[in-house]
Amino acid sequence: MLHLHACCCQFPSVTKGVEFSNGRIIPKWNLCFPRQKWSVSKRCIIAASSPQCCEIEMDGLWTTQLNALYQFSRPHTIFGTIIGITSVSTLPIKSFADISTIFFLGLLKALIPSLLMNVYVVGLNQLFDVEIDKVNKPSLPLASGEISMKRGIPIVITSLLMSFGMGIKFQSPPLLAALIVSFLLGSAYSVELPFLRWKRNAALAAICIMVVRAIIVQFAFFAHIQKYVLVRPILYTRSLFFAVTFMCIFTAVIALFKDIPDVNGDRNFGIQSLSVSLGQEQVFWLCISMLVAAYAAAMVIGTTATTLSNKLVTVLGHFLLACFLLFKAQSVDISSQVSITSFYMFIWKLFYAEYLLIPFVR
Repeated sequence: MLHLHACCCQFPSVTKGVEFSNGRIIPKWNLCFPRQKWSVSKRCIIAASSPQCCEIEMDGLWTTQLNALYQFSRPHTIFGTIIGITSVSTLPIKSFADISTIFFLGLLKALIPSLLMNVYVVGLNQLFDVEIDKVNKPSLPLASGEISMKRGIPIVITSLLMSFGMGIKFQSPPLLAALIVSFLLGSAYSVELPFLRWKRNAALAAICIMVVRAIIVQFAFFAHIQKYVLVRPILYTRSLFFAVTFMCIFTAVIALFKDIPDVNGDRNFGIQSLSVSLGQEQVFWLCISMLVAAYAAAMVIGTTATTLSNKLVTVLGHFLLACFLLFKAQSVDISSQVSITSFYMFIWKLFYAEYLLIPFVR
């Protein structure tokens, strides 16, 4: 149920009550309420006695609903999709002449259906994980009750249909292929059916995330821009292969790390994540080691860049990210879910930052 704080409206200074057009007298103290929770329907009926109060209530209702939908979309994954696709879409650019209206329209054609598919994937996961999330992530809209299952299901289905509709309309085979693979793997990851629910297995869960985030995003959207927007033969570049290799490691880290704060719920519901099997501390330092190794390799590759500016940005950028990672890791309290979750969101910030560096690997 959605709850709103009562507002105190200003009424005519009448001692005993206020008379409405129907002749009914309502005591003044019935029209102003202390600050407490009320259901939407009851508050709207009460607020109807004053246009100003009703407007405030409706504004609060819309704000609450939009915020719930925003949280339902899992914003950190939305930002990752936007930054990842945008970064990869710049790799085919050879000169400023390529940055045109046609390019930006092609980028939007890639982004909008992909974001809708992102909402489908994360929304589907929440629909099937609602009981687990009540333990692991009670603040999520479905787990907290801000969004009901009856509302969540139409949101997920609508997002899927709109995504596929746009993918077909835009007539870009790489784009449509990316949406289909994301749908299949996202469904296999979450849906509770025989041979599915791959999130129960640590290896299959990591493969799902890695294939979509590290392989499909890079190859499919590069081909979409290269051939179906800029109308050039598909010729894969050095920066593209670097992006695929680096992001394979990075998404594997994300797949492992996201389970560290969720061990209690996962253990109770029979999900054998690596954190459940090996322990949180071992998986934590495994993830840190993998990222540091990836940054070290990126610095070596950066020394072979074609221009001095690209060398400086690539080498220095990855060195600084590695330093930030190690510095931040030292202050993490692995026994604290809040601390681990905060560091997980920091990992996503490093993920965003990497896509800013990839275009310089040329």
